[in-house]
Amino acid sequence: MPSVPETPPRRARLPAAERRAAILSAALEVFAERGYHGTSIDDVAQAAGVSKALIYEYFSSKRDLHGTLLGEHVAELFARLQANATAGATGEERLRGGVDAFLSFVEAHRDAFRVLFRDAADPEVMEVTAGVQAQATGVIVALIDADPEAPPHTPRGAEAHAAMLSGALQGLANWWYDHQDVPRAELVDRAMEFAWVGIDGLRRGRRA
Repeated sequence: MPSVPETPPRRARLPAAERRAAILSAALEVFAERGYHGTSIDDVAQAAGVSKALIYEYFSSKRDLHGTLLGEHVAELFARLQANATAGATGEERLRGGVDAFLSFVEAHRDAFRVLFRDAADPEVMEVTAGVQAQATGVIVALIDADPEAPPHTPRGAEAHAAMLSGALQGLANWWYDHQDVPRAELVDRAMEFAWVGIDGLRRGRRA
């Protein structure tokens, strides 16, 4: 009697949370490589190995997918900043801790950082990235205000210094993307030379 061929086992269906995580992981890679406008839902579906329809079960649009992706990584970034930057006993230690926390995030999530800032000027994502930059500026202002030895400043002056430092660190991280052989500790030292020398001069009464 001829043998009946065995029916191949059905692939186990992933739980919804795992499917969503897999879609976000694939989207991160594609957005980092191609940018927001260079990426389609079809591209993400192909990278994730799922149907386009399945993606729409979790995300209403490409913008929703992109925004969700940014939101999750932004939450981690600011949790790191707040945990590390407030641990130092002095203003210099707090600033070094904040710089190191930011660069440690970049080191661990290079694709996420690229997605966060590569399309900052795009009208469809500008609101989200502007919000991230405003949050970063706010964290740095809080560090300045928490330093009992900080130089006298107006709120606008503190915000201007914080915005400059935030922009400088983003530029440094972008440079690091193409120079990944440079150790993070060396970049922290360079950033402190750039930022703290000027702040310390202000504390000592020097003005431009």
